[in-house]
Amino acid sequence: MNKLSSPRPGKTRDSARLWFVAISFAALALLLWQFPAHSEQPAPAVPAPAIDEPAAAADASLETAVVAGGCFWGVQGVFEHVKGVKKAVSGYAGGAASTAQYETVSRGNTGHAESVQITYDPKQVTYGQLLQIFFSVVHDPTELNRQGPDSGTQYRSAIFPANAVQQQVADAYIAQLNAAKIFHGPIVTKTDKLNGFYPAEDYHQDFLTLHPNYPYIAINDMPKVRDLKTTFPQRYRDDPVLVRRAG
Repeated sequence: MNKLSSPRPGKTRDSARLWFVAISFAALALLLWQFPAHSEQPAPAVPAPAIDEPAAAADASLETAVVAGGCFWGVQGVFEHVKGVKKAVSGYAGGAASTAQYETVSRGNTGHAESVQITYDPKQVTYGQLLQIFFSVVHDPTELNRQGPDSGTQYRSAIFPANAVQQQVADAYIAQLNAAKIFHGPIVTKTDKLNGFYPAEDYHQDFLTLHPNYPYIAINDMPKVRDLKTTFPQRYRDDPVLVRRAG
């Protein structure tokens, strides 16, 4: 499903604004009829990882994590509200640099997944704690090659470890959650080699914050931010860290 099949917010001309509003409401009605919205049930009680990266020293530098869990708008939007996250960038991982463009990735045959690169302070939040949020409120890790209304390998659930420690934490956590039978089915999340991360086009960045009433966002992604605040109040920040502010 092409999330931008209706006119893009901020891209319509003045003469087409009323048409855009009509299309948006029509899209909202279609989505509500055709697809179930994000569940308003509480997020699953996902335990913290038994194995995590070591506690960071006082002089530790920033680290990065790359995850994929469906449309990057919602994934980015959630992590921008997490304390300790300094930047969350929507982009592509899993494929080649030459195919890292939205229209090409949307074909579903590039190997890319819509992903988010998270730059975080390991003194404030650990890699394992980020994964706990990823598995509990960001997406459903039991859905294979889809999330909500979106289907295709570009919407797969994946973790792209940046080093051996992240690989160990991710693999152990997936095994831990599967053994605990937290979810209604087996976890399909895969750990993939990170060959490169390619930022998405500017109009995708901070999309959730800039367009909270856009039908796709209102239905699928705003509930995730509310879940973050409810489930992880100690990790929630009300003022999101945005790409445009981070530079």
